[in-house]
Amino acid sequence: MGCVHLIDHPLIQHKLSIIRDATTGPKEFRELVEEIATLMAYEVTRDFPLEEVEIQTPIATAKAKVIAGKKIAVVPILRAGLVMADGIMKLIPAAKMGHIGLYRDPNTLQPVEYYCKLPADLQERDMIVVDPMLATGGSATAAIDFLKKRGTKGIKLVCLIAAPEGIARVQQAHPDVEIFVAAIDERLDDHGYIIPGLGDAGDRLFGTK
Repeated sequence: MGCVHLIDHPLIQHKLSIIRDATTGPKEFRELVEEIATLMAYEVTRDFPLEEVEIQTPIATAKAKVIAGKKIAVVPILRAGLVMADGIMKLIPAAKMGHIGLYRDPNTLQPVEYYCKLPADLQERDMIVVDPMLATGGSATAAIDFLKKRGTKGIKLVCLIAAPEGIARVQQAHPDVEIFVAAIDERLDDHGYIIPGLGDAGDRLFGTK
């Protein structure tokens, strides 16, 4: 099965506690989600290959390391993934961004696609799929399905909070995909929400109900 990385850095855990708090408003919530995504990106990109180059410092020539031509695309699952994508793009400004629009049918809890726009050269890029909540795993699994059908091979999934059920579903459908999370919570409730979670991430990000 694909590896699950739990990123438990103190700064991430502190900020995660604030966004879980029901009294945290949309502005602070958005800022913190973006900050957490930026911090998580350090671990998500840890395996990027390096190559040695020669540069001229103000003092002398020196051998230095740069990322070895890695092509990346960040793909938020709309709409809640948008703010996380912005946070990751701060560290990887040369990355391209795709968008996958999904919503969860309230009766079946299954994902329904309503929008998909991806880079033309996606087959040449490793993809970082982002969505704050990995609940049932339906949306993430479907998004990864869409990418693989279009020829993408290297895919990482980055979420703030995951339920064990969601992790298991993604691992079963896509055992090659690495999952990065800041917290693994207890379980899902009868409506497919993560317990204790943080509520509906999209509504809290954008101030909607």
